[in-house]
Amino acid sequence: MRILLVEDYVELAGEIACRIERAGFAVDRVGSIEGASAALDNGTYTVALLDRRLPDGDGLSLISQIRKRQPTSRILVLTALDSVDDKIEGLDAGADDYLTKPFNLDEMMARIRASLRRPAGDRTPPITVGALSYDLDTRMVSVAGRPVLFLRRELVLLETLLRRVNCVVPRERLLTGVYGFDAEVHEHALTALVSRVRVRLAELDAGVEIHSARGLGYLIAIAKSRPPK
Repeated sequence: MRILLVEDYVELAGEIACRIERAGFAVDRVGSIEGASAALDNGTYTVALLDRRLPDGDGLSLISQIRKRQPTSRILVLTALDSVDDKIEGLDAGADDYLTKPFNLDEMMARIRASLRRPAGDRTPPITVGALSYDLDTRMVSVAGRPVLFLRRELVLLETLLRRVNCVVPRERLLTGVYGFDAEVHEHALTALVSRVRVRLAELDAGVEIHSARGLGYLIAIAKSRPPK
């Protein structure tokens, strides 16, 4: 699960990000509306944490963008604007929750977990390609109905490609999605990761293949049938 944190106060952003990472989640930090918009172009987020008083405007203006571009994302507003009217404005704008500063980081994590407990009837349909099925809500992979496990980065790579089946996903987007904005990672690491996932898909007989688009990126598609020997 990847979380987008939009907070311009660097010290607080660091504390929040550290707590999220301790809970086992990946987090991308930005400090402005413009930065958040760029992040939404390059990553898929299960949860977005929004400050309101940002250098380039009110963080509430991001809610409509998130709802349009990533409709399954949960949105939690973290702000010092604590009047009843402020809270009503945030919730009416489409936020799932509203937490006022100063707040306890454990409470914040509890609210994130609560936001992820959606009703069964509101589930996102799984992505199915070949014999492989990926549940976007539980992040579980199955092949021919059998659950299989992938390492965290393998799973992030697979999800990013599956969300755009038959479309080339740029290498830059994959690097950011798998390793985060701030990581200094050589492209050889991505190449090695793709190779491992390719081998695993073949071993599982998943019926899908990862193809290279020379100089551009990668795409995932149904495996071509091979003539019998």
